[in-house]
Amino acid sequence: MSKKAVCIISGGMDSALAATIAQNEGYEIIGLHFNYSQLTEERELKSYEKIVKDLGVVESYTLELPFFKKIGATALIGEEFSVPTDGVKPGIPITYVPFRNGVFLSIAAAVAQKHDADAIFIGVVEEDSSGYPDCRENFITSINSSINLGLRDDSELKIETPLIHLSKEEIVKKSLELGVKLEHTWSCYKNSDKACGVCDSCRLRKKGFENLGLTDPIEYL
Repeated sequence: MSKKAVCIISGGMDSALAATIAQNEGYEIIGLHFNYSQLTEERELKSYEKIVKDLGVVESYTLELPFFKKIGATALIGEEFSVPTDGVKPGIPITYVPFRNGVFLSIAAAVAQKHDADAIFIGVVEEDSSGYPDCRENFITSINSSINLGLRDDSELKIETPLIHLSKEEIVKKSLELGVKLEHTWSCYKNSDKACGVCDSCRLRKKGFENLGLTDPIEYL
């Protein structure tokens, strides 16, 4: 029997690379995507659908999480706050969605139990991210332990974070080496047609390409 991995794929560059790494390591991929009323929900879903097609994923889930909109407290949903465009700053930005990765990983564990999967892959980045606390390695280690306490006694899941200590430059380089179609990915927090180029996510992505002397294949304003 082949080993299986649930890959949380947002539609962005990081999660596309993480899923590609999982496939290259011999895992059968189960794609998992979440709609949670984010500003670029439709665009992210289109990217997710392209990514799973690129990977030849057969089993795929797109789940709705409407409660994030009721909770609010994040600019990614856009009703209370605006997405900042004045540069990446220290600290936790207003684009942080409270405990989003904790929720995602818990649901991924449920999907993994259904399919007797061996691992969950998530494209979190600690060193060159926007400062989100649920991207930290110690958080991933802790929630991995807690998840395993709640699983059947005959199973164990490993949360894999192959990008956790990479810079955006290294992520772009590795994506190109592994043939990830970066033109199919989407990172912008604000726009769904042309990327804004000035939100934290766009700035980090553009920096990754620029540091390699390359041009990002997606279109910016």
